[in-house]
Amino acid sequence: MRQRIVVVIGFGAGLYFVGSWITGGSRAATGWTSYAPLSAGSPNLGDPWLHPWVRLLVWLTVVAVWVVSSAALLRSTRSPRVQGSSDLDP
Repeated sequence: MRQRIVVVIGFGAGLYFVGSWITGGSRAATGWTSYAPLSAGSPNLGDPWLHPWVRLLVWLTVVAVWVVSSAALLRSTRSPRVQGSSDLDP
């Protein structure tokens, strides 16, 4: 069971990076690049290329995939026994 939890957490982290890549416009957000900018303004890394409601749908889809796959992975493989029943009861 512990291995399944580790897989669920790792899968969630992977989906987070995929969701960030999709909503970020597949470009890496870079910061300081060890040289002085040629202009006085701050560098423009670009505006998000998706509308906010589309980004919301992407994240809701990513979370739904994670929840469904986690539920399937963490589902018990053994059949549950009903409490109070035994093999001797007719």
